[in-house]
Amino acid sequence: MTASLAHLDAAAAMRLRRARLGVTLIFMSNGLVWANLAPRYPEIRTSIGLTYGEFGTAVMFGGLGALALGLTAAALIRRFTSARVGVTAMIAMAGAAALVPLAPNGIVFALLLFALGAIDSWVDVAQNSHGLRVQREYGRTIVNSFHAMWSVGAVLGGLMGGVAAGLKIPVAVHLAGVAVLLIAVNLYGYQLLLRGPEPESPVTPGETKQRAFPRVSRAVWVTLGMLSLVAIAGAWVEDSGISWSASYLFDELGAGATVASFGFVALMAMHFVGRMVGDRLTDLYGQRTVVRVGGLITAVGMGLALAFPSIPLTIIGFGLAGLGVATTIPAAMHAADELPGFRNGTGLTIVSWALRVGFILSPFVVGIIADATSLRTGLGLVVVAGVVLAILAQAMSNSRAHR
Repeated sequence: MTASLAHLDAAAAMRLRRARLGVTLIFMSNGLVWANLAPRYPEIRTSIGLTYGEFGTAVMFGGLGALALGLTAAALIRRFTSARVGVTAMIAMAGAAALVPLAPNGIVFALLLFALGAIDSWVDVAQNSHGLRVQREYGRTIVNSFHAMWSVGAVLGGLMGGVAAGLKIPVAVHLAGVAVLLIAVNLYGYQLLLRGPEPESPVTPGETKQRAFPRVSRAVWVTLGMLSLVAIAGAWVEDSGISWSASYLFDELGAGATVASFGFVALMAMHFVGRMVGDRLTDLYGQRTVVRVGGLITAVGMGLALAFPSIPLTIIGFGLAGLGVATTIPAAMHAADELPGFRNGTGLTIVSWALRVGFILSPFVVGIIADATSLRTGLGLVVVAGVVLAILAQAMSNSRAHR
């Protein structure tokens, strides 16, 4: 870290280190919210009395909320700055998650997830926007390290949720405590973030800053579409751990409540490992190679776990899936944010919005397949997502300029 800031004076270097910590706290908080909620899904689903299909449909509303309101993120950031949007939305997200276990029926449960998904989409764009702002001033790739901290939060949250489930702590009490903790953390983290308005991306001659979607070439739009599909495939794999790993281990493989949370924990733990080394690997080999190899790891790892079902192999399979997609979403967001012609945050917002399609389709489709056949069959679509990633990695840059 010190070497990369050698071109700055001591005060400026300290400002960037503080900002990096502030962004890290938002990412960790975001991971903690979802990870504390996911291991309690089987209890919430049982208490409300939902089938797999009904539960999958309800979870789908989280993605619908993000789709409905996610595209407003760029405008909110330009109006209020990424620092304010990120922290305010993160606090609201923690509060919304605490209300989920209070849902009396499937309709209210779905509406709460709709709100949670919408708020999460604002957090997602704002934290990445601020992280990329810090990265530009750093002068080297650090965005994967932020996503690694999301994975740290997810691992910690998964362990917290699993232990809370094993100890039979009421879900409402558990998530209320998490909300109080995260509100305090984010109020502190806000003091560390960069101040001032968001820097505007340069516009090419003939374009105007008033246009959110200036004239760009067809090739750029095609690339943006491919990057959006990459994000969708990555989201599909992540959702397998968030929405279904606990239910699969608990219902079909007979794991206990605490052990059932280990599939999600393994996915997020290997997510962390992949993201910690992801910046270095990306600088050495390029985004395309890293994402392509990751897609193959996902397909092979989860494929073997589903072909030979057992509790240990399933946990390993989810871990390999997490390792495989570790850099996928950060790479897609970074590549979209660097596409020429768009205003600041527009390409990033579009990809962030599109990846929510993955979070919509995954619980719904997997739930329908699970009701018709088995959850094991539904999770086979994770293997398909890994193959798709290996193919669509062609949209990524393979530049090794940082090497």
